[in-house]
Amino acid sequence: MLRVSRGRWRAHDLAFDPLTQMSRDLARLAGSNRDMIRFVFALMAFYAAPALAQETNPDSILPGSPCHGQMPCELGDRTYHVKEPDGWDGVTPLPVMLHFHGWARTGAVPVYHGRISGATRRRGVLLLAPTGIRKTWDFWSGDLRDVEFGQAVLEDAAKRYPIDRSRIYVSGYSFGSAMAWRYVCANGDDVAALIAVAGTLDQNESCDQGPAEVRHVHGLRDNVMDFPIGPGGDVLFPVALWRRQFRCDDHDRFGDWSVTNNDLFTRHVWQDCATGRKVMLDLHARGHFIPRGWIGRQLDELLGLAPHYP
Repeated sequence: MLRVSRGRWRAHDLAFDPLTQMSRDLARLAGSNRDMIRFVFALMAFYAAPALAQETNPDSILPGSPCHGQMPCELGDRTYHVKEPDGWDGVTPLPVMLHFHGWARTGAVPVYHGRISGATRRRGVLLLAPTGIRKTWDFWSGDLRDVEFGQAVLEDAAKRYPIDRSRIYVSGYSFGSAMAWRYVCANGDDVAALIAVAGTLDQNESCDQGPAEVRHVHGLRDNVMDFPIGPGGDVLFPVALWRRQFRCDDHDRFGDWSVTNNDLFTRHVWQDCATGRKVMLDLHARGHFIPRGWIGRQLDELLGLAPHYP
């Protein structure tokens, strides 16, 4: 598994095109046999047809929508992906979750990920998933080009969708979680909540802005985006930045809770912060992954829905 250290990572596109490889193999077997070659091209056309159909008919309910699902939306020289919620009527304003993907991925992954879009589409939330340059994010430094791109994605989507500006959530996993932290650190005053999974900024940083609420989950055995344990073994250190930023004092330790039988969470909440904001930390005993149902439960609580899974 990838072990993260401070610095930049270059992502390489290792995509394998089975259609191209199949045509090469068959053509090699055919040699100069024209009938076989014709067969190869007919087969290629047959398998390409669904892809061509998808390009002209994305699964969006908006008439003439240029992009949805696996078809990316173009924005300058970059792209992002969109997933509409199930049963949306095309009119009702939508809460939005802007989700930053993990390292070496693209925005195509979150829109069909059961623990990400499986949560948003069942709860009436529009999912927006930007793609990072070279499949990664620049959250280490003060370079805010990815923050600016995230904001541009929101504004571009708002040209087609009626967005509920009071319910904008920013999320991410792993590298994407750290990027979500960077986004709200620089541009979070209008964000209702940060929903972060297994990735943080340096806890000694300070932020110019911040969301109304912080919700972070981390595994105590995470050795990819290492669990940021504090001085003296302080396991509450992963949200030290926000506790300091929001001037939070005492916290409440809620009882252990779970969504499925796979993971048990211990919740710590700081809700008497001087700035009127709230910080929440969920800890579990495992490693680096998106816990089943965790994102969905955060959305349930934020949207005032009855908790449910998935």
